[in-house]
Amino acid sequence: MPFDLGPQSDVTNAVLHALYDTVGHGETVTYGELAERSGTAVPARAIGSIMGANPLPIIVPCHRVVASDGLGGYSGGAPGEGLLTKRWLLEHEGALPAALF
Repeated sequence: MPFDLGPQSDVTNAVLHALYDTVGHGETVTYGELAERSGTAVPARAIGSIMGANPLPIIVPCHRVVASDGLGGYSGGAPGEGLLTKRWLLEHEGALPAALF
């Protein structure tokens, strides 16, 4: 499905399209794994910044990107409730990583 991310850098476009194209419903990926899938030289830490600026959350499912040692962050949802929203979305999709139960 084509979608317009608005004015983004080539790297940001590559990362967000890699997420949309390769991480389906019920799946998660770590920041580092998404960096590899994007085919860019973006370090895992920068992936988090790109996810935080995602202009189309849910459509480009940044809630499916998790830290290697936990949920990581999430900018969606009500102010101050981003991680609760992320956890709910992952539980709803049956994708909450087992290590986080």
